[in-house]
Amino acid sequence: MEGRKRGSSFGKGLACGILFSVLVLSIGGCAAVYFRGLGRTAGSEEAKVDTKIRELETYIDQYYLFDYEDEDVENGIYKGLMAGLGDIYTSYYTPEEYESFMETTYGSYCGIGAMLSQDVTTGIITVVQAFEGTPAAEAGLQPGDILYQVEGEEVTGQDLTLVVTDLKGEENTEVHIGIVRDGEILEMTLTRKNIEIPTVDYELLEDGIGYIAISEFEDLTDDQFMEAFEDLKSQGMEKLIIDLRNNGGGLVDVTCNILDQLLPEGTIVYTEDKYGERQTEYSDAEHYFDGEMAVLVNGNSASASEIFAGAIKDYGVGTLIGTQTYGKGIVQSLFRLEDGSAVKITVSRYYTPAGNNIHEVGITPDIVLEYDESAGTDNQLERALEVLRDS
Repeated sequence: MEGRKRGSSFGKGLACGILFSVLVLSIGGCAAVYFRGLGRTAGSEEAKVDTKIRELETYIDQYYLFDYEDEDVENGIYKGLMAGLGDIYTSYYTPEEYESFMETTYGSYCGIGAMLSQDVTTGIITVVQAFEGTPAAEAGLQPGDILYQVEGEEVTGQDLTLVVTDLKGEENTEVHIGIVRDGEILEMTLTRKNIEIPTVDYELLEDGIGYIAISEFEDLTDDQFMEAFEDLKSQGMEKLIIDLRNNGGGLVDVTCNILDQLLPEGTIVYTEDKYGERQTEYSDAEHYFDGEMAVLVNGNSASASEIFAGAIKDYGVGTLIGTQTYGKGIVQSLFRLEDGSAVKITVSRYYTPAGNNIHEVGITPDIVLEYDESAGTDNQLERALEVLRDS
């Protein structure tokens, strides 16, 4: 899109839904030094923090039963600092966690091949999808399974990104997990494999209707979308269904790149930060899909998916079908620190072209339709086909 650079602070904003909750014990003067470096305390308040850290260190040295690593305690200080902000989407990553996170963002990694989601209220992590041909699918993981344990450690309430990091590792190594299915606890051992993340699937349906499913908006998704989009047009596509069900979000700039191909000229989304500064992403006049569209959404369609759905709805260029979306209307940016670690911080609210912020609200589809598992067919997709045939 003209005038927009990949990698801008807004464009690389991460719109993923993640829970973070950590209890931290601090040791030595590290925390006090860190606070001073941030300029968050001064004078007597600074001395109070330093004194308390020293007091905690005394009790740890005198009574704590187990051995520990200084590095783990130091990382706990930084994680605790970010957790203390009370924002479930703001967190700290060690250099190893950051590297693992970026591997997933850029499209491939060694892991189990499952898409997970997390309830921000309960912290419960569930399986959304086990990708075909991956260790997760081979082990029999099913949508709705609750992931409660990784390598013997309970993961409910942990930062989802860090849980995913624990599931990844060297190829052909094993990871032990515990799941809950229908009230029964099951233990599984999976062997990690190299996973190429499939983010776009497509086919030409009857009556010249194209179908493109986007599972998440990652670094290569816009390129994959364009390949699918151009191929469908070459096959005679006149109308289009875009499936964003269970798409938990991803990179904002990738989402905007795709919307630029579909929308008329104008605002795609804009953000406002704590200072009231606004940044706007635009679609240009060069590309515009003038065929009828339908977009499928559900309660797991979050963040970047809601930017997509909100723009389609506000411009009136497509019909939203499904159930109320997740409701995440804030944007995170990732900042790499000098030592290779990183922090992910909520930096702004985003607004749809009509000026709606849908945080903790979601987007109501034009046609509200629950998915009927007993129907024997995808009733939401069938409704989309009906809408486009009749348009």
